[in-house]
Amino acid sequence: MAQLKLYVGNKNYSSWSLRPWLALKAAGVEFEDEVAPFDFPAGNPAIKALSDVGRVPILVDGDFRLWESLAIIDYVADLFPEKRLWPQDIRDRALARAYSLEMATGFRALRNACPMNLRRPRKAMAVGEDVLTDVARIEKIWSDALARSGGPFLFGEFSAVDAMYAPVVNRFDAYMLTEKPQSRAYMQAVVDHPAFCEWAAAAALETWIVPEDEA
Repeated sequence: MAQLKLYVGNKNYSSWSLRPWLALKAAGVEFEDEVAPFDFPAGNPAIKALSDVGRVPILVDGDFRLWESLAIIDYVADLFPEKRLWPQDIRDRALARAYSLEMATGFRALRNACPMNLRRPRKAMAVGEDVLTDVARIEKIWSDALARSGGPFLFGEFSAVDAMYAPVVNRFDAYMLTEKPQSRAYMQAVVDHPAFCEWAAAAALETWIVPEDEA
């Protein structure tokens, strides 16, 4: 099998790149990654050359290319079932996918108001009711999953659904959107995970500044 290669955006800002990278890294899947940085406002021609959609992340497996974070995670999960990217229990796995799809398709108010920015100093920011509604729903997801599994991650062991919510962990912390003990404990478990620490360390070395994401 050809070596998998994952093209990602700026590690400080690219929430959609973080998700599959973290899922694969935490599961022990071998892959090469390459940063294709954002180039606002015109876009980066190198990214557009990788895929018709002109966005990262992009997974390359030989002559096969795949975009969209959740599709990449599912493809790699099928390639390497022994890596257990998703929970093993059939109902846990179904719930994890439902929560992940909610993340992939929803919470636009939170994502738009509070961009992921791993370098942002922790500072509160006034947000609207639509953002608070997103925060409340996410915390309900976390609470339900943690009550079901006992933690420390949503379904016990770290899995793809935790990777899908990892950018939200940064948003909740950087913009001081919650101080609930259960949420804070879960958030700490995510940021302490070795794979997240590796990504964050690389992000700290980047020098690119994206004004749109410096909320």
